[in-house]
Amino acid sequence: MSVNELLAELETLSPDDLKIIQEKLDQLHANDEVEETPEMLAAIDEGLRSLREEPTITLEELRKEMRTWTTDSK
Repeated sequence: MSVNELLAELETLSPDDLKIIQEKLDQLHANDEVEETPEMLAAIDEGLRSLREEPTITLEELRKEMRTWTTDSK
């Protein structure tokens, strides 16, 4: 069976069957490692620096702020 045939067959499967396939794919790739790049490490360092040095807000403050983003202004 070709890859294209497999992909077409996925469209016909039930959610339970798709879950079984997903679990098997997860098992096959459980030991895959992501190669660290200088850019990735720099981004992590920047995120940690930001957490230490920049102002933060509480979860409750964030929730209030998010409500203003979704409020209809008509």
